[in-house]
Amino acid sequence: MDVRKLRDSLARRSMFTLSVAVLSLSFLMALGLYQRSRPVLDRISLRELLFSTLWQPAQGHFGLGAFIAGTLWVTAIAMAIAIPLSLLTAIYLSEYAHRRTRDLAKPVVDLLAGISPVVYGVWGVVAVVPLVRDHLMPFFSARFPFFPFRSDNFTGYCALSGGIVLALMISPIIISVTDEVLRTVPQAIREASLSVGATRWQTVKHAVLRKARIGITAAVILGLSRAFGETMAVLMVCGCAMRVTPHSVFDAAYPLPALIANTYGEMMSIPLYDAAVLMAALVLFAVTTLFNMAGWGILLRFESGDM
Repeated sequence: MDVRKLRDSLARRSMFTLSVAVLSLSFLMALGLYQRSRPVLDRISLRELLFSTLWQPAQGHFGLGAFIAGTLWVTAIAMAIAIPLSLLTAIYLSEYAHRRTRDLAKPVVDLLAGISPVVYGVWGVVAVVPLVRDHLMPFFSARFPFFPFRSDNFTGYCALSGGIVLALMISPIIISVTDEVLRTVPQAIREASLSVGATRWQTVKHAVLRKARIGITAAVILGLSRAFGETMAVLMVCGCAMRVTPHSVFDAAYPLPALIANTYGEMMSIPLYDAAVLMAALVLFAVTTLFNMAGWGILLRFESGDM
């Protein structure tokens, strides 16, 4: 009996120690990024780093404003495309689709979530960029001459291309989580709504979605976190024009992840360059961590019935 208690105690303490070690990695990563970015923080104010659009490392100017703007443009476009498509797909799979259709679609959604970002980037270069360049740009330039985009950027490598590729990448996450959330809604709620004469869509709209709205919010937040931190796909299709702040969906964008992937390790002979790039990584790490914590926290509370 004592031996079993000792083994149980050792197993519990070992698992606790390993759990703490894994969770502490995030803290250690944040601390390491902060320590490496301190030289630029000591020389330049945080406000100037985040909001200035002047990026001239050779002259000591390290404004991240244009890169943050590019990240926000691409992420906003991706979310605007992905949210309605993902929610409607999840509603169909959960509430309307035949069981055989649902069983077939679920592995496909999981497969899309596991495809390498490089594959999405190649697909963006081959399919999305020509679509934007040959069809969408001429359409808008001909019918909306006042539309604010650079006339010299008809290459198709722009914020819209990056947003379309990102929308496809984050849709499987939102679909999967939303589908699971909708399945947790008790069947009794649906039956009660149908029993008073509501149609199927009215039941979904006014009963099921209202009950699951907190979980759906968490799914959107998790998708937003993925879109905000994605690197390779946006690097391949956004144009990545240095020091250019996008003013429309057809302008080239240079998101923060692409800046880090493109420049780190190449020009470290310039003073503070290393610290500035790592400062960008710290900003990206902080935002994605907060989004992930918020999303999973909401999901856990939703599953436990506290929300």
